[in-house]
Amino acid sequence: MKTVSTFNHNWLFAPVQVEHDASDDRFEAICLPHTNKLFSRPFVDNAEYQFISTYRKHFALPDALDSQQVFIDFDGAMLVSHVFVNGQPVAVHKGGFTPFSVDITDQAVPGDNLLTVYVDATEDTSVPPYGNLVDYLTFGGIYRDVHLRLVDSCHITSLFPKPVTVLTAPGLDCDVRLSQWKPGLRLEARLHDADGQPVALLTQDVSSQSVVVSFVDLEQIDLWTLKNPALYTLKLSLLSGGDVIDQQVVRFGFRSAEFCDDGRFYLNGEPVKLFGLNRHQTYPYLGAAAPKRLQELDADILKYELGCNIVRTSHYAQSPHFLNRCDEIGLLVFEEIAGWQHIGDEAWRALVMDDLRAMIERDRHHPSIILWGVRINESPDDEDLYGETNALARALDSTRQTGGVRNFIRSEFLEDVFTLNDFPPGIQTPLVRPHLITEFGGHMFPTKTWDHEERRVEHALHHARKQNLQMGHPDIAGAIGWCAFDYHTHREFGSGDRICYHGVMDIYRLPKMAAYFYRSQKSPSDEIVLYAATNWTMGDRAAGGNNPLTIFSNCDEIEVFIGENSQGRFRPDVEQFPHLNHPPFTIRWQEPYNPWGTAFQDLTVRGLIGGAIVAEQRIDSSHLPQALRLSSNTDRLSADGTDMARIALQITDKYGNVLPYQMRSVTLTLEGEADLIGANPLVLLGGQAGCYVRSRFAAGTVTLTAETDDLPKAAIQLGIGD
Repeated sequence: MKTVSTFNHNWLFAPVQVEHDASDDRFEAICLPHTNKLFSRPFVDNAEYQFISTYRKHFALPDALDSQQVFIDFDGAMLVSHVFVNGQPVAVHKGGFTPFSVDITDQAVPGDNLLTVYVDATEDTSVPPYGNLVDYLTFGGIYRDVHLRLVDSCHITSLFPKPVTVLTAPGLDCDVRLSQWKPGLRLEARLHDADGQPVALLTQDVSSQSVVVSFVDLEQIDLWTLKNPALYTLKLSLLSGGDVIDQQVVRFGFRSAEFCDDGRFYLNGEPVKLFGLNRHQTYPYLGAAAPKRLQELDADILKYELGCNIVRTSHYAQSPHFLNRCDEIGLLVFEEIAGWQHIGDEAWRALVMDDLRAMIERDRHHPSIILWGVRINESPDDEDLYGETNALARALDSTRQTGGVRNFIRSEFLEDVFTLNDFPPGIQTPLVRPHLITEFGGHMFPTKTWDHEERRVEHALHHARKQNLQMGHPDIAGAIGWCAFDYHTHREFGSGDRICYHGVMDIYRLPKMAAYFYRSQKSPSDEIVLYAATNWTMGDRAAGGNNPLTIFSNCDEIEVFIGENSQGRFRPDVEQFPHLNHPPFTIRWQEPYNPWGTAFQDLTVRGLIGGAIVAEQRIDSSHLPQALRLSSNTDRLSADGTDMARIALQITDKYGNVLPYQMRSVTLTLEGEADLIGANPLVLLGGQAGCYVRSRFAAGTVTLTAETDDLPKAAIQLGIGD
């Protein structure tokens, strides 16, 4: 019977290449996921992580392995990995974004064993995404999970549940592949709903190495939708002589997803306008080595805070934890292969094909994924390569369409969906349909949280204008803006600190003004949003003043007050934004507010729905800092040595508004069995910044205290336990 063990704990690490017989004293103890270099600042020089490091793990195997095979399954290690067991070479893997499994059966022995992995994080031009300049960083290390797997020599190597005819007579075809066939094999398939209740049971004899197990006439199946992402579990057991010799469990959903010739995208037969953002997987301080909770947090931010219904995993396969969370919350995904503008030689292309196969075979059970990206982002046309990638994707998964992201409209169309990075202000319309905008904005208008008000407002309006155009264009399935979060990059891109400030949120996942545009497009039944896009100053814009005043809200109407004096009630700006669900409000003062010679008064905005006041925002006209605010995405961590909380630190006025020009140094003190990950002292730029608290292995309570001049101390407590 198969056993799978999490292999994340009790590793040893050295930031150099260490020989196999070296003492453990040359290493430090670590847990996975792990970055080969932990940075003490949010900006990095990519040269600092480009070295060979050594990962070592002692592990024990049962005395009697019998006919079992032993595998080490890596979810991701960056960029080239050389694997040794007991000093013997086992495998070399090139590429950092997709999983790989290493069969160590011949090298492993009963009892004690030693696993050594040399991870070379050098930006190797022979390995995708490299070969030319790349607008993102590939931090080194074994940065995703690892598992130890013991299986019978006859075991399940692949299980792909494919829902069929879900809108008429729901069924399920399960493609099953075994490592080998032998007489007397039998499969038992059990289908359960999200509550664990049995739905159906099927058994059948196995007559070949590849078989299909089919459920028909499944009754009362709940479809996976954006609002009700119903998930089912398939448990497949392989029996020999009545004994279970292997078992696989996979979670999936029943849904249909199709981009059609009328230009629209349909989920379960209903048209859905796609509205989303791109996501990079990297974080300040951590590189890409973010644990499960932080991966899930990104999905939650995109869905619940920003109101997106789709995310593009630019420009590579991303964490299983992120994709699992997209399944759970109903966030659609466009996932693509690794690369950026460059196509290499034949060996390089072979790695692209390997990467594509690994991505699809790993992720094709996810109901959230609706499109495979089978083209290197913004690369030139290449009929041979992209003919092969499309053919492979369709062979591996006949249930999903393909897209290939380009940045020029006169491009060879080999895919099912014409996916285009469309940066000019208007909309480029190709001659083919369906058509999905996969990037816009971004480098056209990079914006920092501490930029002057005009730029931050215009950044938000860039997104509003493009989304408005695509919402009103019947031939466009949707638009995915560039991008959700600021990210690390090479010196040839981004700002002088090697950060691309393209996000609607900063690198800590804290909002810029543009985030409130996305948030304002949510239904008021999900959240009532009211945000005045202003610092409410008189000298922050060219020529001064606050005319016009932009407000992002999903209310029917707003009323604006200066002091106690109402300036009138206003309706959404449907003239400029006729196609948005909730157009911004644009207030143009007939008599521009001029406080010179009088008292400068607070701004108050009230939101109304159906004539009733449902929200209020007030902005302090003094702009004086009143509080240092700490917040966490969770109040409890697991005592597993890897779990992390994201801590946000913000300087606010007396009404709780972040003050973007408060550039302060904050001293942090952490008490308890946990580690602080981040700069200390921590400089708040744009009035905000972030850090992480990582658990150790002891249960209890930890307290993080923050202190800065002239403001009261702030503290936050986290519980640590099971």
